Amino acid sequence: MKTYGYARVSTINQNEDRQLSALEKMKVKNSNIFVDKVSGKNFKRPKYSRLIKLLQEGDLLYIPSIDRLGRNYDEILEQWRILTKDKGVDIVVINMPILDTRQFKDLIGTFISDLVLQVLSFVAENERENIRTRQAEGIAVARKKGVQFGRPKKQLPENFAELVGKWERREVDISEVLQVCNISRSTFYARVKEVRAQRKVKR
Repeated sequence: MKTYGYARVSTINQNEDRQLSALEKMKVKNSNIFVDKVSGKNFKRPKYSRLIKLLQEGDLLYIPSIDRLGRNYDEILEQWRILTKDKGVDIVVINMPILDTRQFKDLIGTFISDLVLQVLSFVAENERENIRTRQAEGIAVARKKGVQFGRPKKQLPENFAELVGKWERREVDISEVLQVCNISRSTFYARVKEVRAQRKVKR
């Protein structure tokens, strides 16, 4: 039997030290701890995939909390089934002692732990949806206030509209305009649409 640990943070900027500390307290070797720095929306994760291949029947897997396993309700339940039923692995969710498959092998115990797992999985996904909703609402409010998202627009020469006119009249080649403006072909065509739209407004 081998003991493993799995931790996850959503982005490379987030710190996983708290989770690692919890796993170390469980005496999990550093070499057996797998950490992903990706979203929990699905299980397409490099370190988790590697861990799954290593796990064998009788092994023990520690997870700091159920939302570190994932945030998609159906997929959490499916992965839990694969780990415990198909692969015969025991799982311990550190911050939720009732989710310790070593302790509840009888029918009632399994029913209770499965019920708790379903509730916590639902809560994890619900929180993910709430975060997404709050982000969308925040972006909408910010846009109403004039906040720009994404890359700032490339600054073009003041005579860009004039250059577009010359290009349309075939007085200059597009490569010359791209070089003068230091922009890509796709950016050029996008800004040409803006110039033409402004012309229609002025008419």
